[in-house]
Amino acid sequence: MTNDNPIHSSAPAGISRRYFLQVTAAGLVTATALGASGLRARAAAYEKFTWISPRGTLEVLDDYPYWSAKKAGYFGDLNTDMQPGPSDGTATVKFVDVGQADMGFPSPGVFSFAIQNGMKLKSVFHMGARDTFSLAFRKGQGTNNLKDLEGKTILLGSAAWQAIVDPLLAAQGVDIKKVKYVEAGWPTWGTALAGGQGDAALSWEGLRAEWIAKGLDFEYWLGVKNSKLPANTFVVRAADLEDADKKAFLEKYLRGWAMGLEFGYQNPRAAVEAVFEQFPTLAKNLGPELGTTSILQQINVFRGDMDKRGGRASSTRSSRSARSARR
Repeated sequence: MTNDNPIHSSAPAGISRRYFLQVTAAGLVTATALGASGLRARAAAYEKFTWISPRGTLEVLDDYPYWSAKKAGYFGDLNTDMQPGPSDGTATVKFVDVGQADMGFPSPGVFSFAIQNGMKLKSVFHMGARDTFSLAFRKGQGTNNLKDLEGKTILLGSAAWQAIVDPLLAAQGVDIKKVKYVEAGWPTWGTALAGGQGDAALSWEGLRAEWIAKGLDFEYWLGVKNSKLPANTFVVRAADLEDADKKAFLEKYLRGWAMGLEFGYQNPRAAVEAVFEQFPTLAKNLGPELGTTSILQQINVFRGDMDKRGGRASSTRSSRSARSARR
């Protein structure tokens, strides 16, 4: 699948237009995008640790563990940064590979794309116990059997998202060669579906609540209920794990994320507020009720069924205590 449309999202600060175009072009990004001197500079200890989003925006509730952890001081003295990146879903691995970001958050399909293209990345923290992705349909046109999508058109916000949908469909027995994809633009692909374009559109937990806030009322096939695939993972350069100082940094950083996840589980409304403090426009557009709904959808994905995850008994007891406290 080719992307004939230019990407309109802004690149992270400090990235030249020439470099930006090299990174977002189709295929493998080479070290020449930064130059040898740039790569040598990145080999030093992290001056500022940069996490890059796969969505092209940070003004969402999806990253509530980070904002909760930052507000609560769980990262300690670590110098951390978040960048939206381009809406091209593969940028989250490309930027990490060439050293322009330190951690990406790809879907299983995009991570597979990175490995197949020789990017030396490793998964270090799995955020989602369940599949976050879903397919949206106009009212009255939904299906529980995704094989019904053969011969149909699925709308995407970015052409790169085909790497997300193909594995999801294939796992459900769909012949992906019989499915057509159309890049309907970021962030307008949901509006395009509502307007009669295509037959379905990619969505995910958390985004469903945001679409409701925008008056986009769809039927859904939910991966969280029907798919056995996992959700996105945190990836870093494999070489960073061989550096003792960087590995120690990563352990402390990911501990902060884990604590942010637990913070949101114990007090989702406070996690919403932590995000809204960062993004007042998002707060105005969503409001506390839909904001909490969005985070609860994501907690269901991230946490999964703790009783079946093989964790320590204390985790199960903690979950039961939390449920009792809410009653």
